[in-house]
Amino acid sequence: MAEQYADLLATEGVVRGLIGPREVPRLWDRHILNSAVVLPRVPQGATVADVGTGAGLPGLVWAIARPDLKVTLIEPLLRRTTFLDEAVVKLGLENVTVLRARAEDVKETYDVVTARAVAPLDKLGRWCLPLVRKGGVLLALKGRTAEQEVKASTATLHRLGATTIVVSTYGEEDNPTTVVEVTK
Repeated sequence: MAEQYADLLATEGVVRGLIGPREVPRLWDRHILNSAVVLPRVPQGATVADVGTGAGLPGLVWAIARPDLKVTLIEPLLRRTTFLDEAVVKLGLENVTVLRARAEDVKETYDVVTARAVAPLDKLGRWCLPLVRKGGVLLALKGRTAEQEVKASTATLHRLGATTIVVSTYGEEDNPTTVVEVTK
């Protein structure tokens, strides 16, 4: 199923402008595996919201690898949600809901909220923390600037209900996934 998804990204994803053509050779290491390595942090049977999911990263990867999860892909742009709806059907995923909305307009709460390459952490916190249930976690997949973003946004995140903020690294040393884990 992951191979089918990679094929969709490499074909329809490129044609529809969801990923750049130069990303195709790096789909597995930079996108799919980069998303998948975080899964040990996601509790069994969790409800998950992927905010600004774009082409479905990391949400579709998580749903494929972990059928126990109930994943909601939140994306405001119609061309992206159309792709996501088609991908969910083609992949036969019964644990995924595609929601065309802005995060600020979503009223549900989730055990885990995630976002990958969406916005700076302070802005991401304003969008995502209201969606995290008490005791849940925001898993923001970030790059090298994670530590600086945490320093710059700690006060905002605490104001929004964060109890702990930790920067963790998952995956291989040569291709790590840096995650800011914000518990509410």
